[in-house]
Amino acid sequence: MALLMLFGLIAGAGTTLSPCVLPVLPIALSAGATGGGRRPLGIVLGLTASFTFATVALVYVLDALGLPNDLLRTVAIAVLLAFGVALLVPPLAARVEGRLSRVAGRFGAPSARAGGDGLRSGLLVGASLGLVYAPCAGPILAGVITVSAAQPFTAGRLAVAVCYGIGSALVLYALMRGGRRLTAPLARRGGALQLAMGAVMVLVAVAMLNDYDLRFQSAIAKDLPAFLVDPTKSLESSAGARSALAGVRGVREHGVGAAAEKAAPARAAHLPDLGAAPDFTGTQRWFDTPGGRPLSLRGLRGRVVLVDFWTYSCVNCLRTLPYLEAWDRRYRADGLTIVGVHTPEFPFEKVASNVQAAIAREGIRYPVVQDNDMATWNAYGNEYWPAEYFVDARGQVRFAHFGEGDYGRKEDVIRALLAEAGRRVGAGMAGAHGISASGGVTTPESYLGSLRAERFVNGTILPGPQDFGTPATPPRDHLAYAGQWQIAQDAATAGAGAALALRFGARRVYLVLGSPGRARRVRVLLDGRPIPQPLAGADVRGGAVTVTGQRLYQLVNLPRVGSHLLRLEPEPGVTGYAFTFG
Repeated sequence: MALLMLFGLIAGAGTTLSPCVLPVLPIALSAGATGGGRRPLGIVLGLTASFTFATVALVYVLDALGLPNDLLRTVAIAVLLAFGVALLVPPLAARVEGRLSRVAGRFGAPSARAGGDGLRSGLLVGASLGLVYAPCAGPILAGVITVSAAQPFTAGRLAVAVCYGIGSALVLYALMRGGRRLTAPLARRGGALQLAMGAVMVLVAVAMLNDYDLRFQSAIAKDLPAFLVDPTKSLESSAGARSALAGVRGVREHGVGAAAEKAAPARAAHLPDLGAAPDFTGTQRWFDTPGGRPLSLRGLRGRVVLVDFWTYSCVNCLRTLPYLEAWDRRYRADGLTIVGVHTPEFPFEKVASNVQAAIAREGIRYPVVQDNDMATWNAYGNEYWPAEYFVDARGQVRFAHFGEGDYGRKEDVIRALLAEAGRRVGAGMAGAHGISASGGVTTPESYLGSLRAERFVNGTILPGPQDFGTPATPPRDHLAYAGQWQIAQDAATAGAGAALALRFGARRVYLVLGSPGRARRVRVLLDGRPIPQPLAGADVRGGAVTVTGQRLYQLVNLPRVGSHLLRLEPEPGVTGYAFTFG
């Protein structure tokens, strides 16, 4: 816990300088530049207290009441707009200041010697700014202090939240102290400064109302390294969090995967020996090897090998690919070989031409092998997509990771194993970055076929032709069929009047689709209206997605996680398999 508190302190300081929080800094600087000498201290103390409350308590209250996840952001916009309008109208500003002064007086009138120090008024200003600050930093902190949303609130979590707030407050205090010295010469023009800051606050509120701040963050996230975009990202995938998650899902009884789950090392320099790596067995076609010839771990002896289990319709797998590709480019010449073991989930993923098209689409240059019968998968005792096994130059598994994230640690493992093999690795890292899963997603992976269909308001989904009648509106995290469908065990094919409704809690929505024979369209409606292009996923154009090949299609790409109603109206012949979310 002490280490996590230290991380919280550092993360809070880093978040204060992140792009998301920049709109708050002018407000804090202007507030700290006026009033008594102790006002900046009051502002940071008030901000820390209200931020901690808003981040910890309100997040739990909103979740318990089933209220929208973006309510705190809405409150922040309202607070910014109210403060800005008040500053733009001097009589109104004077009235608001008078009310705040009377409220501050209830805490006890300052002594004559301390009069005018501004501590109490600073506390009130800081408390209100905490509500503006929390929607930026809150989701990051929530990922640090909540390993599982189902766990009860503890004093330890509160301690981490307080440390996070203290880290932010220290940086803000330093900025405000410097800001006072810079703005002191402007004191004679306080009225103009007040109007200017009011205008800034209104503009920021309008920008947030139109999601320009989120669009800006999304834009820079594509071009900047992950640690610059989000300095606390490593905390969300920390060793402690991963270990806790491993404990939740349990430990298997056999295979290299079981030993890997038990062993999870603390440092890349001390990697345990998890046993000999099973060779590639029972495989089919090889891609991106000389002449399509198969590889073997014996033939790769002397090189470090990263075995990645994936399938091309798995969004979690696709989000790891930018990192694998970057590592391949950076370390292949230094002795690293990445082998993608493509173990399919759906029948169409067994088709070699589909896999080859996915390899080309994703720009994969390292070797990939088909594992259609799950023979290599079973040899490793694997259970997850994606799953990565790190094999040293002697053919021993030294580290394994299941799911997304922890990319910095995995690159450290690669470098450590290469150094152990006597390879000279330069100081430069791969610089990989990509899209990560959003925090706060509530809707689990949802299958359309009868074998794994859950949370349908239609009741039990049976195989065969079905006429589900008029559409129903599903509750949160539920689905509803309408019209005619041909239900199979692993898929559903649209017939006349087919529709599919989903009430989801996520930022991004993906659906595995296919259209045998020819291209067909699926109309996409979000909250009852054609989805606007800025909110549409990469595959939606003009309010619809054109289904050609059998693959994963992105339908929705919202600025943030929220609860929405999605309705799909596919042409007859379109086949759907499974929803995933991010």
